[in-house]
Amino acid sequence: MTTPAHDAPLVFPSVAFRPLRLLLICLAFTAVAIAAAGFVGNIFFGVFFGIGLALGLLNALLVRRAVESITMEDHPLKKKMAINSAMRLLIITAIALAVALFFKEHGGIAVLFGLAIFQGLLVLSTSIPVMRKIRANGLDVEGVSTSDSKD
Repeated sequence: MTTPAHDAPLVFPSVAFRPLRLLLICLAFTAVAIAAAGFVGNIFFGVFFGIGLALGLLNALLVRRAVESITMEDHPLKKKMAINSAMRLLIITAIALAVALFFKEHGGIAVLFGLAIFQGLLVLSTSIPVMRKIRANGLDVEGVSTSDSKD
């Protein structure tokens, strides 16, 4: 007999997530965005872009915290993680949309651009170290800690 998907145990692989590196990258992107926005006369666009990046980083940190707390349980369930993800994404999206609508005249829509760009940064910053490990060790990467990766 098979276990329904919502009752199946939750298994997460080790991910090369480095929040400090992402924070520094986000700060650099924010600085460039503020400078570029200031050059065209709307510095707030760059500020809101940085707020979007910060919301993305906050989401990533909350994901890590949720994964750690849920997987430490005796019987972690996918349903619990799905509910956590849905609520977290709903709240962050609501904040971003509220900022975009409330600060429409000042370029608040840039918050959404910041969130979107952060997702690309997150994928790149976590997949590149994993791909390096796969190239170095083949597909036998089990038991190799992510702290050993050279970035």
